[in-house]
Amino acid sequence: MSRRGRGHRHANHERWLVSYADFITLLFAFFVVLYASAQVDQRKVGRLALAIQVAFQELGVFPASTTKVPIDINEPMPFSTVQAIENAKRNTELGHVSSPPEDTLSASAVEANLTTLQAELQQALHNEIATHAVALHRETEGLVISLREFGFFDSGSASLRPSALPALDRIASILAVRTCRLRIEGHTDNVPIHTATMASNWELSTARATELVRLLITRYRFSPERLSAAGFAEYHPIASNETLQGRAQNRRVDIVILSEHIVRTAVSGQTPTSSKPSPAIR
Repeated sequence: MSRRGRGHRHANHERWLVSYADFITLLFAFFVVLYASAQVDQRKVGRLALAIQVAFQELGVFPASTTKVPIDINEPMPFSTVQAIENAKRNTELGHVSSPPEDTLSASAVEANLTTLQAELQQALHNEIATHAVALHRETEGLVISLREFGFFDSGSASLRPSALPALDRIASILAVRTCRLRIEGHTDNVPIHTATMASNWELSTARATELVRLLITRYRFSPERLSAAGFAEYHPIASNETLQGRAQNRRVDIVILSEHIVRTAVSGQTPTSSKPSPAIR
């Protein structure tokens, strides 16, 4: 049986056109996708992506986002902006606070400043504190420097003793470099007084307070706007007037270094809360 010979196949030299056409088609589709993506509403895409991420976060798949809000959000809102805004809204609705309130931070700073100031004064007035001529204590209104009568004034007199000036110099040098406001308060015991210059304890307490204010302005160049004076007579004792020791503690002039929140409250016209009388001083 004769074998039929196979015919010689004709080579196709145009097969490369198939691959080329496929490549051109894919390239065209790629640019179409790029163009379509550029025209998509970024806000809608961001919200969709955010909804998906929030859902995964609630399932515990993705950690919470720390994406920051961009400075310029005038352009179509990117996903990062949408995400930050939505997260803030969610935290507000849930009652979450991401950072401490400003008032809390301010109160902490004021407390730190008063603590530092108290330490400086205790070191500068170590001798006077040891002899009980000066006492320091804290009140809700601020830090109080109590100047006892026997160390600074003669009995029944509003004139400062010359021997008191070194202690006042050290106090003024510490307070002069600060801007805190000061209220100078005069206090007496409950023993009535009636002299040629002082008709009552009201006059004596007020005169001593204003005398110290005058000294702070004239000798130490304090700004008058920082200062105020008040006389309380015997009506704000810190110890019992039934004993000699108690009455000696009550005869004093207090330099009240006011806290910033007390000053802000006074400026705003609100009534500050006060905790007078102050605790007993040893």
